Amino acid sequence: MSRIISGLAGSIKLKTAAKSTRPTSDRVKESLFGKLENLGVLEGAKVLDLYAGSGALGLEAASRGASEVILVEKDKAAAEVIKENIRLVSKALGAKPLITLQSKEVKKFLGQLAANYDLVFIDPPYELANSEISENLEALLQNLERESLVIVERSSRSEDFAWPIGFELEDKKTYGDTAVYVLRFS
Repeated sequence: MSRIISGLAGSIKLKTAAKSTRPTSDRVKESLFGKLENLGVLEGAKVLDLYAGSGALGLEAASRGASEVILVEKDKAAAEVIKENIRLVSKALGAKPLITLQSKEVKKFLGQLAANYDLVFIDPPYELANSEISENLEALLQNLERESLVIVERSSRSEDFAWPIGFELEDKKTYGDTAVYVLRFS
C-alpha cells in the first residue's frame, strides 16, 4: 500500500498497479519530501514525475503545495491507476493544483517538452539502463529553471549513472535497496 504522507491530501491511500510498478516506500518518500520542504522547493513548484508508476511522488508534491504536476507513464495498467489516484487527490485538494497525466514514453514526452520545471522525479524500473537516465537528463537541460532539482531513484546495487554538465550532485542517500540522487541544475 502506498499513501500520501503529508500536506492537504495527507493519509489518502493510493492504488498501485502491482505487476507493472515498484512504488517508492513511505520511508523513502518521507525522508525525501522532508528534505525538499526544508529546501523550500515544493510551494508553487512546477513538477514532472517521469516513469510515474502510481503517481505517488508527483501527487505527494501536489499535496505539499506544488502548483502544477505532470505525471508521465507509458504502461496502460499503471496509467489507469494514476487516473484514479489523480481523482482521489484532486478531490482532497480542490481546484488547485493542476495535475495531468501523459500516457506516453518518457523519451517521446521529453522530445516534445516546451515548458520549464522546478522539480523533476525520475523513478524508472530498476532494470532501465543508466544510459537512458543520462539521456533523460540531457533532454531536460533546456526545460529546467535555474536551481531546479532532479531526483533520481535507482537500485542501490546499480552503478552510478553519468549526468551532463550543468548538474551537480547535491546529495545521495541509500535506503536499503534504494538509492536516491538529488541533482541540482545550475
